[in-house]
Amino acid sequence: MMAVAALLEVLCSLAGWSGLYALLCRVSPERGPEWNCRLVTLTHGVAIVMLTAYVVFVDGPWPLTHAGSENTALQTSALCVCLGYFLFDMSWCVHFGSEGAVMLGHHAASVIGILLALLSGASACETCAVIFGSELTNPLLQARWFLRRLGRYDSLLGDAVDLLFIFLFATVRVGVGAAMFYYELTSPRTSVAMKLGGVVMYGLAWVFMVDIARFGYKKSRMRYKQWREKRNDSDVDGRTSFRQRCVSDVMVVVAVAMFSTVRLHMRRSSSQSDRPVLPGGETRNLAGGVKGCTPSNRL
Repeated sequence: MMAVAALLEVLCSLAGWSGLYALLCRVSPERGPEWNCRLVTLTHGVAIVMLTAYVVFVDGPWPLTHAGSENTALQTSALCVCLGYFLFDMSWCVHFGSEGAVMLGHHAASVIGILLALLSGASACETCAVIFGSELTNPLLQARWFLRRLGRYDSLLGDAVDLLFIFLFATVRVGVGAAMFYYELTSPRTSVAMKLGGVVMYGLAWVFMVDIARFGYKKSRMRYKQWREKRNDSDVDGRTSFRQRCVSDVMVVVAVAMFSTVRLHMRRSSSQSDRPVLPGGETRNLAGGVKGCTPSNRL
């Protein structure tokens, strides 16, 4: 009876995610199938993170101490919702051929792990914890894709999304995941099949971590190079503007000097032209004498 109820929940979840995708395609067909599928993925990521967070941290039991324990009703519902989505997304990826072998392997391992937890009636506790850690970074991954499509990825917001994604993946999925992996392997209640599933999931996490580390290294080098180039350009611009100011100052000084020289020359010419002229072409100086005559010649 419980298996039938779980099957109905999985089918309802699959129908719900497929219906949401069909609705988005009908409302905004110009966006394309991948845009609408990623909206469904983003919705699932936010919803399942909130649901599994409540299951793990509030409803319990604690996965690090109760790995392999019997499933609760809420844990079963969370797994059914997640399984329906993974069936939808894996079918979409296979149909459109948008993902590689690693991502398809991750989806297949997730489907098998959830099915094992549902069919055995145990280990849903740690399975929900693994889903929480895996889907915690999914909304950031989708936000990165949407920013790229909207042309806003090369910005401060895009850098913040990438930095937060790398930080959460390294600390939660790899760091905390290592503790979860250890307690699952050492728990006497966990079945061998679930332990093997844990090995596969944690191994895939490290495969993703290597790719993410390479991406982070390349992007940090690119940002550092851009910063150096911008700094060098600003230094060159500063030196150029300083030289331009110096040239402008010199030109102003030369212009003022030339203007003063011309003005002084004009004053001298004006003073020469204002002197009185006597008969015979002689001019009188300021003392009242006549230029060219000595006092003895005055009558």
